Amino acid sequence: MHESTPPPRRALRERAATGVVAGLASGVVVGAVMAFQDMVVGAPAWFGYVIYAVVLGALLGVTTGSGRSRSPIAETACGGVLLGCVGWLLYSLTLVPLLAGTAPTWSAASAVASYPQLVGDLLQGGLAGALLAVLLSLRADRTAGAGSPSRPLVRIVIIGGGFGGVSAAKTFERLAVRGAPVDVTLISDSNYLLFTPMLAEVASGALEARHISAPVRASASHTRFRHGRVDQVDPMARTVRLAGEAGTISYDHLVLAVGSVPHTFGLPGVEQHAWTLKNLSDATRLRDHVIGLLERAEQERDPAERRRILTFVVAGAGFAGTETIAELYDLVFGVIRFYPAIGSEDARFVLVHPGDRILPELGPDLGVYALERLEARGIEFRGGARVAEATADRVRLDDGDSIPTTTFVWTAGNRPAPLAAGLSGTGRQLPTDAQLRVTDLDGVWAIGDCARIPDPSRDGEHYPPTAQHAIREGKVVAANIVTSIAGREPGAFRFRAIGVLVALGHRTAAGEVRGIRFSGLAAWFLWRGVYLAKLPGVEKRIRVLFDWLLDLAFPRDIVVTTDAKAPVHDDVVVGSDR
Repeated sequence: MHESTPPPRRALRERAATGVVAGLASGVVVGAVMAFQDMVVGAPAWFGYVIYAVVLGALLGVTTGSGRSRSPIAETACGGVLLGCVGWLLYSLTLVPLLAGTAPTWSAASAVASYPQLVGDLLQGGLAGALLAVLLSLRADRTAGAGSPSRPLVRIVIIGGGFGGVSAAKTFERLAVRGAPVDVTLISDSNYLLFTPMLAEVASGALEARHISAPVRASASHTRFRHGRVDQVDPMARTVRLAGEAGTISYDHLVLAVGSVPHTFGLPGVEQHAWTLKNLSDATRLRDHVIGLLERAEQERDPAERRRILTFVVAGAGFAGTETIAELYDLVFGVIRFYPAIGSEDARFVLVHPGDRILPELGPDLGVYALERLEARGIEFRGGARVAEATADRVRLDDGDSIPTTTFVWTAGNRPAPLAAGLSGTGRQLPTDAQLRVTDLDGVWAIGDCARIPDPSRDGEHYPPTAQHAIREGKVVAANIVTSIAGREPGAFRFRAIGVLVALGHRTAAGEVRGIRFSGLAAWFLWRGVYLAKLPGVEKRIRVLFDWLLDLAFPRDIVVTTDAKAPVHDDVVVGSDR
């Protein structure tokens, strides 16, 4: 990626230096306790432990808190505990044996023998993290007190709390620490940042809904947040009006990151009868709906009706559709043992797509592999077919075939959120230049799904609406606005996608990263590792990791908590899903 301003290296250096202080202090304390307990013997060993603690503190400073000047004590303490565990593996189990002239074994016996060191490393990491948070908070207070209150601030309003909007807000926070004169307000109709790549796992019951969402107030803790829906944007008066009696907010620069909503192309019955998978409510209701159908099918004596009840149709074989059909399959067959009257032949899963292969975003080989994996499990693929109509009890395709079903999930189309579509004048994405400025709207910038951003590396093409693009666009739009405030010309957005990964259920996945293809179990581990690392916040990563571990050991829960009898369409705005 190319940004118009360099990354905040000074802020990283300052956090690393603060981390060194925290690591040194905690290392001296814990090292002294360990020496007193004869866990560290001799001055060289004690000195080596302190050096180890300093290195861990520096790493803690640059890897936790997402670059914020302040960090919650609990978050940095958890990060320190995790780094302490890693440090124990690398230092006590690996480096110490090497320095002693023996090969590390990483055996259970060596782990048990070094258990006291593990306790010490965990305590040192947690103490270093807590001390780091306190030092950063004190430093931020001093910096705020030293600032010039008379300096005029430029009013920035961000609409949208998805990947792009939150990324822009966090970048503004970092630039404000470096002296950028900005006053930032973020407006969103949901108070959380949803990690949409894991939404299908919530629908299948593999993950808890709250574990893949992070409060916007915590993700961008130094940004003014307004929980509400924007009714109107007036580019001439430079104001945005919130729904209800929340009033209006003036701006100097406006960033639109309002995402997209499902687009059913006016097909008869689709909007009324199709389930969508765009937010946490969609996922939890769909999961409860499927469990409710299993309860209903358990009591149904007519085989044909039971087959209709347990037929699941998904339209669209992109990432969202493919993962949804795979996760629904895992949900049904993961809990079917609790329903003895239902046989495996009663459940039917159908994936409908107008193309001749699934996952067109991947290369042909991986697309063929993914389809083979799904079909091997019994999932039907209706290629070259489109949905023509949907009713409460069936889906009709354009080839005349009709599929009896009570569950029809639509993932085959999105359109910009109504706010962006209205501003564009065409109902489509907002056209921008390479610097992310909206064409013909002074002071308005757009990123994410609602923006049509030209790709200079591909003549006439535009960047795709993916999460990895939206995050980088958020960083660049913040840097470009600050650059334009300073009277300089902002730089063009340039980014080459790192890769794509898709989960296929049953511990298999497929993907391509920097031109290298992965499939099978290795791709599944890579998928989980990459997305676990990208989850916002250490707390969420730990919760999701525990959800995954529990899913390996225990069956999925079949408790129904909502009255999910029919789809609900509330036009909730969402961000990019990849």
